[in-house]
Amino acid sequence: MTAPKSEFLAVVRDRGFIHQCTDLDGLDALLAKGPVSAYIGFDCTADSLHVGSLIQIMLLHWLQRTGHRPVVLMGGGTTRIGDPSFRDEARPLLTDEKIGQNMAGIRQVFSRFLTFGEGATDAVMVNNADWLDGLAYIPFLRDFGRHFSVNRMLTFDSVRLRLDREQPLSFLEFNYMILQAYDFLELGRRTGVRLQMGGSDQWGNIVNGVELGRRVDGLELFGLTSPLITTASGAKMGKTAQGAVWLNEARLPAYDYWQFWRNTEDADVGRFLRLFTDLPLDEVARLEALGGAEINEAKKILAERATTMAHGPEAALAAAETARKVFEQGGTGDALPTHDVAAAALAAGLPLAEMMRATGLATSGKEVKRLVSEGGARINDVAVSDAARLLGPADVQDGAIKLSAGKKRHALIRILPD
Repeated sequence: MTAPKSEFLAVVRDRGFIHQCTDLDGLDALLAKGPVSAYIGFDCTADSLHVGSLIQIMLLHWLQRTGHRPVVLMGGGTTRIGDPSFRDEARPLLTDEKIGQNMAGIRQVFSRFLTFGEGATDAVMVNNADWLDGLAYIPFLRDFGRHFSVNRMLTFDSVRLRLDREQPLSFLEFNYMILQAYDFLELGRRTGVRLQMGGSDQWGNIVNGVELGRRVDGLELFGLTSPLITTASGAKMGKTAQGAVWLNEARLPAYDYWQFWRNTEDADVGRFLRLFTDLPLDEVARLEALGGAEINEAKKILAERATTMAHGPEAALAAAETARKVFEQGGTGDALPTHDVAAAALAAGLPLAEMMRATGLATSGKEVKRLVSEGGARINDVAVSDAARLLGPADVQDGAIKLSAGKKRHALIRILPD
């Protein structure tokens, strides 16, 4: 497309959010006319969202920042079925009580990223159980089921890949895309929503909703998806060896969240600053151009800005101060055991097992192997998967390498200049 007329599309294009759109020029024209209501749905499968959902939250954040109204759809109804998109097996079915508990936890996340209220561009939160719970099965099939072609539904990647792998897809799950399409129609009727956004795995579901709105009510609806985010090394975003990177502090302390971003791979720093912070793009360009040890300063800024958005400025400041004490002063209130090594020795590679023994975190190579197999051996708070791992210059943060055995035992390898 040519340069967008609307500020929203210009921002999300430049920051790397756009993957597919049902009609990019038509959407741009609509957004340029005035405030547009757009939604993203979030099923309540846990009591917190994790970093894998953050790109969607940031889309809503920028939507509001550029003068439009975000609608957060809680899947109180669809969670009872579970989205089958790109999954190997069905999600476990949750009770209504558990869904309600999860929904309460998820609500807390959005207050940091969006402003809720009654104004034209204030965010609103709705629950699809409000309309799905009251549906009568036969009338629903008669009025809406006839608009869906099973032949076409089978071609969508989210379904086809499951079938190609000969993994079962229940009729319950197969209904999910129909209900999501109906959500779009219902939100168009109730709140004037014109745009649904989501991850690239939601493309088929979103297209169904766009077409259902046109066929049933003559609505002009639009769909926009974001790319699947992986790290430079190919790992799925938001997953670590220690588990999901949760957005609620009750699930993951702000310091651990800060450390997740601080440990970003060098090649990802610029991209993640664009996607997961609101830092101006000229400053992002300056930071991603840093080389050598200076890239660590960019990682600290990424960690500070991302943590501020999710947990607030005080939590981000406290996390940075804790990290400074750990890596620069050798303690977090209690002194950490330290072991000094020369920079030249580090350049040659230091065996992890040897350093674990030297710092008192393990008594033998066998114990190191056990810690690694149980996920308890960590370098700079990142779990280690190979007991034969060598420590090198790339592991140094602020002049030291932090080693951990479990959650409570830590030590520092301090690097002495030659």
